[in-house]
Amino acid sequence: MKALRYEQGRLAVNDIARPIAGGEALVRVTLSGICNTDLEIARGYAGFDGTIGHEFVGVVEEVSGGAQASLPAGHRHPAGLSPGTRVVGEINAGCGTCDLCRAGDPRHCPSRTVLGIVGRDGAHAEFLKLPIANLLPVPDEVSDERAVFTEPLAAACGILERVAISEDTSVAVIGDGKLGLLCAQVIDTTGAKVSLIGKHENKLRIAARRGIETITVNEAARRTSQFDVSVEASGSASGFALAQQLLHPRGILVLKSTFHGKTDIDAAPLVVNEISVVGSRCGRFAPALELLKAGVVDVESLIDQDFPLVAGVQAMDEAGKAGVLKILLRP
Repeated sequence: MKALRYEQGRLAVNDIARPIAGGEALVRVTLSGICNTDLEIARGYAGFDGTIGHEFVGVVEEVSGGAQASLPAGHRHPAGLSPGTRVVGEINAGCGTCDLCRAGDPRHCPSRTVLGIVGRDGAHAEFLKLPIANLLPVPDEVSDERAVFTEPLAAACGILERVAISEDTSVAVIGDGKLGLLCAQVIDTTGAKVSLIGKHENKLRIAARRGIETITVNEAARRTSQFDVSVEASGSASGFALAQQLLHPRGILVLKSTFHGKTDIDAAPLVVNEISVVGSRCGRFAPALELLKAGVVDVESLIDQDFPLVAGVQAMDEAGKAGVLKILLRP
């Protein structure tokens, strides 16, 4: 099968053996999305070698004999996820035996593999495999082009797991890229007062069409100490500094970006203003699928272009260009 792989510092589409289910579910990928994390992996982030990609929608091809029986108690899917079921998949695969895994949350299992990021070949391929417990059926109402956004939308939903946000909360989201646009829309569903801060008028318009306040970076400099929560989704040191400046004392700074390299942090304002810094990585897929099914989040406007998988290197080049939003790959 074809797969987009990063190996020994080189990105290429290669022919490799189709994965064997081996106690997991084999999924035929129908669409995958290039994420900023993919771009960072190709720059050396996480030290990963193998097939990249973790945003996908696909169809169950095979469920090996022991896969269903090995699920933790309470994790059997009513639909059975038989071959032919259209699915998306949570990306963290735990050991199944540690306390976190037994509690049903392998996202921080110390022995976990992560699809296309840590120890597990990813989704920019014709086939992938995941534990059946990671797979969720896609509602009929949700197209592949919407379903492929489940993983990044779930990451945005993950903010609500980490921070209590209500209609009385003022929230600034820094960064008008894919992640920032999704974070702003998810937070907006809570009724909170959300402001998206960015540099690109065309991207800010996507949020403005949803009734979300948009602010340019220059305007944001005049909004010092006005927000309860700030979400850093720009992936830049300047975005982190702005996220601090926007918070009033005892505010909460949520970090969403992951990127290769180190960031200098001036800790003094965090201490003086008693700012809480919260990391937020992966979220649950079920809430994201519900939002997609309800049609309350605009993801179609984030799609810039799709490429065939065989043009994966070209697609990655395009995805890395300034101002580009989501690039999709079709096996």
